Amino acid sequence: MIKKLPDTLVIIFFILIVFTLLTWIIPAGNYERVVVNGREVIDPDTFSYSEQNPQGLFDLLKAPIEGFQSAAQIIAFILLVGGAFAIINKTGAIDAALQYVVQYSLKYPTSKKWILPIIITLFSLSGATFGMSEEVLVFVLITIPLARALNYDVLVGVAIPFLGAGAGFAGAFANPFTIGVAQGIAELAPFSGMEYRLVVWLIFTLAVNVFILRYCYLLDKGKRKHYLTNIKFTTPSEKADFNGRQKLILMAFALALLMLIYGVNSWGWYINEIAALFVGLGILAAFIGKLGMQKTIDAIMEGARDLMPAALVVALSKGILILATDGNIIDTILHSLASLSEGIPDYASIQVMFFVQSALNFFLPSGSGQAALTMPIMAPLSDILGIGRQTAVLAFQFGDGISNLIIPTSGVTMGVLSIAKIPYEKWLKWALPIIIIFSILAMLLLLPPILFFNWA
Repeated sequence: MIKKLPDTLVIIFFILIVFTLLTWIIPAGNYERVVVNGREVIDPDTFSYSEQNPQGLFDLLKAPIEGFQSAAQIIAFILLVGGAFAIINKTGAIDAALQYVVQYSLKYPTSKKWILPIIITLFSLSGATFGMSEEVLVFVLITIPLARALNYDVLVGVAIPFLGAGAGFAGAFANPFTIGVAQGIAELAPFSGMEYRLVVWLIFTLAVNVFILRYCYLLDKGKRKHYLTNIKFTTPSEKADFNGRQKLILMAFALALLMLIYGVNSWGWYINEIAALFVGLGILAAFIGKLGMQKTIDAIMEGARDLMPAALVVALSKGILILATDGNIIDTILHSLASLSEGIPDYASIQVMFFVQSALNFFLPSGSGQAALTMPIMAPLSDILGIGRQTAVLAFQFGDGISNLIIPTSGVTMGVLSIAKIPYEKWLKWALPIIIIFSILAMLLLLPPILFFNWA
């Protein structure tokens, strides 16, 4: 078993130190920038070496605060949206909806042929829209007894919320903490290009449904043995309280997503407008759910507090970019990466981006943090290679989301397995086929924007 790595913040600060040293080693160089369609991009034919500007100890110590200044808008977006979703969670609307479906399936076991796909798809939708991740730790306490009641095993109980939400997270179309942050850094309108992302989400959701339901079919036919642990769960017997107010909150949530899609595509919404939409949604949810002022403030503080580590990682990651930029080595790194890609077709270069993001996710399982660290390099590199920034964001999204389901450095992964008492080796062997399927799908889905249409 791999030992636990240091905290993400420690790793990021170590990278800060490394980049400070690299400004003394890597030759300085610069590309000329030009403005195209209102966005500053690199002219790939203008690289030249320049005077060295190595960064010192004081520059290293200033990098975190300068990172905060540079990423202030994105950090505020993360905290405000996190607070808004915490309000929605506090109303219990999402939990009640899922529990209602679970209770129905327990009451009518013969409905499992269609009820399981609905539950899995609901979890996938949660991962695709508000980045459900840690919440899975709670839901496995419900879905494991559900799976046992339907005569399935603990692997199914874990897979329903964990793989379901993970498929939505990897194939997300409106996750503000991965897509929103990555597109903001890449100077793209947040949640732009959603039409193709919806196709991606549907394909990933279909794949995870087929994988889990196929395993259930094999269990039903006796072609696979049930994997049982000594875990004891009591099947919930109380009726799920899914009231009219909670239904109204979910309707408001769905309406907000539609407004987001229309606002980005028709009104040119950017980070400020999208943050305002979610803040308004949070206030409306608090009003409908009758949370009261104090509970609403508590929820906002709780949501912001939960996302503070992500905000700190974004700030420190921006500090890395500032050190590299002030040291005049960021363009040299881009030039070297572009030189390595010479002769490689663009459809192969995007696959390299995907696998690089997957490898980095082992060390930095924070989606927003990884976006802040890699997108400042991947976005301009995609310009040089002619790949397109939307496709580079999709490569990041796949690399971050798919590997989350099996990496032992993910607290959610190891937490879920600990609750279910499934050894990591057993989960890796069982889940590896769907990881391979997701990876193949990702590689294929990265091709159409390059080969068949201009994903602007």
